Amino acid sequence: MNIVVPVKRVVDYNVKVRVKSDGTGVDLANVKMAMNPFDEIAVEEAVRLKEAGLAEAVVVVSCGAAACQETLRTALAMGADRAILVQTDAELQPLAVARLLQAVCQQESPGLVICGKQAIDDDAGQTGQMLAALLGWPQATFASQVAVADGRATVTREVDGGLETLELTLPAVVTTDLRLNQPRYVTLPNIMKAKKKPLDILTPEGLGVAVQANLTVLQVSEPAARSAGVRVADAAQLLDRLKNEAKVIA
Repeated sequence: MNIVVPVKRVVDYNVKVRVKSDGTGVDLANVKMAMNPFDEIAVEEAVRLKEAGLAEAVVVVSCGAAACQETLRTALAMGADRAILVQTDAELQPLAVARLLQAVCQQESPGLVICGKQAIDDDAGQTGQMLAALLGWPQATFASQVAVADGRATVTREVDGGLETLELTLPAVVTTDLRLNQPRYVTLPNIMKAKKKPLDILTPEGLGVAVQANLTVLQVSEPAARSAGVRVADAAQLLDRLKNEAKVIA
């Protein structure tokens, strides 16, 4: 089987995000961009399944501007075999991305789609679930362990009460949590090899998908600044402040 892995280009997690002065969005001018960390985990898991002989090829897909090719090349350097860019300058929201990925999956016929559970820019956490619904495939979200055998996937996921284990009939959609794996370091030789791997460019029109925004952002603002902390001399003073000032204990 082939594995499809969607990847997203986001602001690097080490960068302090700045809000535009007019409050219309995030300032992306001269900001370092990188692959969404949860998508890195998804690529790593797909490559490990291929290395274990459980998949023939890993196909990474990104939707967005031409600059997303850089993110796809990173995924190819991690071990993916092919890349697809659905190129568009339109604003892409989770449902539109899910529809684009649905069209790609109908072309590629993968046995498994592995997505990051969410992107660190909008924190929507919706695309994988929407994709599964559009395809009519079973899904397992927030996976901390994935095993594939005999046309089925066994997924362990973390829930409030502990661990839950699901068994899915392939094809299926799985979204990754942080504890699934540790993505590998991309070496320079693999970066050079990635430049020779195929990267196909498609368009929403070519896939027959109309991209439209269903949500409108009214305003973006930075979180309120936290008040400074205070030091107390001893435990008795701490208890006094908690009781008489903060009034969080009786």
